[in-house]
Amino acid sequence: MNPMNRRRFMQLAGIGALGAAGTAALAACGGGSDGTAVRYAWWGDTVRQQKYTAALDAFAQQNPGIEIRPEFADYDAFQERMTVQTAGRDVPDVFWIPSPQVMSYHEAGLYRRLDDIPSLDLSAYSATQLDSYRINGELNTLPRSVLTAAVRYNQTFLDEAGAQLPADGSWTWDGLSEFLIDYTRDAPEGRKGIHYNAYGDLNFEAWLRQHGQDLWTADGRMGFEVATLAEWFEWWEVLRRAGAATNLSEQEGAQPEWTVVGDNVLMTFGNSNHIADEAPMFPDFEFGLRSMPVLPDAAAGHRFGYLSRLAVYQGIDDDKVDAAGRLVHYNINDPAILQFVGLSVGAPANPQMLQAAYSVANDDEKKMLAAVEEEMAQEQKPRYEAPPGSGTWRTILGRGIEEVALERSSVADAAARVVADIDREIGQAS
Repeated sequence: MNPMNRRRFMQLAGIGALGAAGTAALAACGGGSDGTAVRYAWWGDTVRQQKYTAALDAFAQQNPGIEIRPEFADYDAFQERMTVQTAGRDVPDVFWIPSPQVMSYHEAGLYRRLDDIPSLDLSAYSATQLDSYRINGELNTLPRSVLTAAVRYNQTFLDEAGAQLPADGSWTWDGLSEFLIDYTRDAPEGRKGIHYNAYGDLNFEAWLRQHGQDLWTADGRMGFEVATLAEWFEWWEVLRRAGAATNLSEQEGAQPEWTVVGDNVLMTFGNSNHIADEAPMFPDFEFGLRSMPVLPDAAAGHRFGYLSRLAVYQGIDDDKVDAAGRLVHYNINDPAILQFVGLSVGAPANPQMLQAAYSVANDDEKKMLAAVEEEMAQEQKPRYEAPPGSGTWRTILGRGIEEVALERSSVADAAARVVADIDREIGQAS
């Protein structure tokens, strides 16, 4: 592992405080005191904790002699605990990687090479796929799932209004905006076209890539211009000013609360996997899923999928590598795990496992699988991970959204401050 002191890693990870964060490790799953013990760290809510604990119990039963020691926390606590563990050289053997920390953890030297572990079978993946997973030419992380930017809509509301969404060929940003304003004008009192979600990171990235720009560049910088961010803010402001989007008070902040707005908006932007957890919150409604609207002159290769990655720790004991490989294999290659954990984390990246997922998916999850398949079949230019020091970029974006939506700043000024603040954070970590 690369030498790194506590202060330096905090700076790279974008975490402001260092403390005894996170939930205490759960009781060990399977095995005994004479077995090989593998620490496995992930994040989520209580339901996910229970599901993965059951899955790990099943894995331990199928692999006598391997004891899994779970380390679970919610998303923010997971990141802070990983900072503490990295500084103390006490990193879990297998761990999930938060999206803002992929390159921070890489620079910290946390990842072990994976394509030399005999117990980890990679035969289901094409050479092109494996190349797309590499970081700086090395296969040292693997995707446990794939997420795409998506539009989720309430089919029940559409049917009630006798309305249809624009056809794929006319599914443009301007066309969608006009549709949402028209829908809201004739909608029942209290219902609006969409909730204000300029905060959606994959949706914003889809906007950028259609404009021929990127969220991040290959050399670890921002890949977008102030003007393009300002146009994104303005797209949402047109809807808010027209009353077609909820305001921040109605949705309780810049990051919308689905439980608050889910029964009074026609549409939401989010990640493809969100339908798995959020549609059941409103069982009286039928929800649909489709890809993002597209600019008439969208840049070639703008489609993309986000890889939700996991890794094996570089400092793992040699006698644990085989067991860690088996655990990673179980997570990314074995359809049996889906019986326990479902598909809330996204569509499997393994093509064979993706097809097997249809047999365990409910109707909403099948919509998610189909949306991901459609997106990933399209031409895609390279996509780059968030650079070290960018861990707070969404917090900065959220501040800009609030300034605009609460009319405390002009769109242009807020966009300029967001870009300057993100650039400064990345610069301080370089």
